[in-house]
Amino acid sequence: MTRLSVNINKIATLRNARGGNVPDLLKAASDCERFGAQGITVHPRPDERHIRYQDVLDLKPLITTEFNIEGYPSETFIRLVTSVIPEQVTLVPDAHDAVTSNAGWNTVKYTRFLEEVVARFHEKGIRVSIFVDANPEMVRCAAKTGTDRIELYTEPYATLFPLNPGQAIKPFLEAAAVAKDCKLDLNAGHDLNLENLNYFASNIPGLLEVSIGHALISDALYLGLENIIMMYRRKLEVQSI
Repeated sequence: MTRLSVNINKIATLRNARGGNVPDLLKAASDCERFGAQGITVHPRPDERHIRYQDVLDLKPLITTEFNIEGYPSETFIRLVTSVIPEQVTLVPDAHDAVTSNAGWNTVKYTRFLEEVVARFHEKGIRVSIFVDANPEMVRCAAKTGTDRIELYTEPYATLFPLNPGQAIKPFLEAAAVAKDCKLDLNAGHDLNLENLNYFASNIPGLLEVSIGHALISDALYLGLENIIMMYRRKLEVQSI
C-alpha cells in the first residue's frame, strides 16, 4: 500500500499571513495523523515564508508516524536535519527564491555533490530520497549517489493527465522500471490530486509514498481535513503490482 504523507506548508503559509498562531501548525500536524495521514512533510525555505526552522524543531517530538523534511541541502539545512533526525530527508534542487519545486536534480552534473550530502545524512541514520524528473538517465545517476529512494517529480504527469492519461504516465513507468533495476525505492509528489492520484498509484509499480500538500489542503477548505485525508487514502488503496 502506498503511504500518504501530508505536506503542511500551506497551513504555515496561512498562519504567517496574519502572524500569531492561527491556525496552530502543531495541532494541525497532530490532527492530520489522527485523521489518517501516514506521514508529515515539511519544506523549510531560507526566507521562512511558510515552514519556519523553529517549526521543524517543534514538530519533531509530536510526530508519531513518519517525519519527512524536504529542502535544498545548504549547510544550514543540513545542520537542521541532522539535529532533528527525521525518518526521511528529501533533497530538492530549489533556488532560494523558488515559489515551489519545479524540476528534479540534474544528477549527472551533481553526482559527487549529492553523494557527499547523502553520506552525511546516512551517518545520522536518516533515509535519503532525491527529487528527480522521470528521466532514466537521471534515475541511474541518482543511484550512484547512494540514496535510498528517489521522489519522482509528477507535475508533467498532472499537466498531461486530463488530455491523455496513458501518455502522461508513460515516462513515469519507464523511470519506475529503471529505479527497480537500480534497487532504488520510489516516492512521488507534486500536483497529485483526487482526480489523478488513483491512476498514478494503480499503474506505478513499487510506489511506497506520495507527498501531497497544496491540493489536499485546498480540498480540505471545502470538505474538511478529516474527510479529505481519508478520501486521498482511498485513492491509494490499489492492488500491488
